[in-house]
Amino acid sequence: MNKSDFYYDLPDELIAQHPLEKRDNSRLMVLNRQKKTIADRNFFDLIEYLQPGDLLVMNNTKVLPGRIFGHREDTGGKIEILLLRHLSDKDWEIMVKPGKRAKVGARIVFSPELTGEITGTTQGGLRVITFEYPGVFKEIIDEIGLMPVPPYIHETLKDNNRYQTVYAKREGSSAAPTAGLHFTPDLLQKIEKMGVNIAEVTLHVGIGTFRPVKCDVIEEHHMHEEYFEVSEETAQAIKRTKKNGGRIIAVGTTSVRTLESNAQLHEGTVEAYAGVTDIFIYPGYEWKVVDAVITNFHLPESTLLMLVSAFYNREEIMKAYQTAIDLKYRFFSFGDAMFIE
Repeated sequence: MNKSDFYYDLPDELIAQHPLEKRDNSRLMVLNRQKKTIADRNFFDLIEYLQPGDLLVMNNTKVLPGRIFGHREDTGGKIEILLLRHLSDKDWEIMVKPGKRAKVGARIVFSPELTGEITGTTQGGLRVITFEYPGVFKEIIDEIGLMPVPPYIHETLKDNNRYQTVYAKREGSSAAPTAGLHFTPDLLQKIEKMGVNIAEVTLHVGIGTFRPVKCDVIEEHHMHEEYFEVSEETAQAIKRTKKNGGRIIAVGTTSVRTLESNAQLHEGTVEAYAGVTDIFIYPGYEWKVVDAVITNFHLPESTLLMLVSAFYNREEIMKAYQTAIDLKYRFFSFGDAMFIE
């Protein structure tokens, strides 16, 4: 398939620049795959589309304040880095701007407590940095780091917690699993009371999720590796749900990728596992685990738009996106949501 098959024209004013005051007051477009219908609802109406015995699977990753500014030790040239993946001990995979100032051997000063040396490169022009610091790395990053909100968000984020889900636990992401931003503790409590179960997985969002597709033929695109983890408790909950005829509802494309990656490794079932994935899901993919998806509206020609197109079909998804534009839905990270059942 061609990348251009997933293009749509989005007016700039529909790109959400800030989260709504109440998380679950965002709009919810409900797509029914069997009936081919589109419903315009609010996110708090989600409970009307859930059934006792369903299992909501949520990504409990937590965003690092991993956007850090520094300067070259020798030249004073300014450098910005984004923490992508913890490799080992004091080594991290990072994105660097400008990359030409971050050749192997370059030393960077971020604060009196934090310096680093570029010690290697990885796929796609990314770098490996080895940090040097006294004390606790997380405390230093919390002090000097900024939330890595996407570049299409131009307003300053007033509360960093609004770029975290209310159930975020496992720190290590470079971006939020944004479909989960709509949930509130109260809504989750209502969902559990009606007999819907909740399970957690972890996928630390890295550059693989949001790196643009540059190949004209999408099958030639290669995803960057991201760390994921499924516990024994979650694996058993998925098996019980399947056995009892309930639906596996993935909250966000990162949960989708975690479950389907796991099933690829285990002959179609989900088992307790921790590792990395570079799974790329696009139309033609044979689904193994996921029965329904809660997701946000994604960028044109992105791998995430290709994933949701694979879950329904490209024509119906593109039709739904045009409907969302016509109805003036809010798009992207702080925007509205979609439930594909």
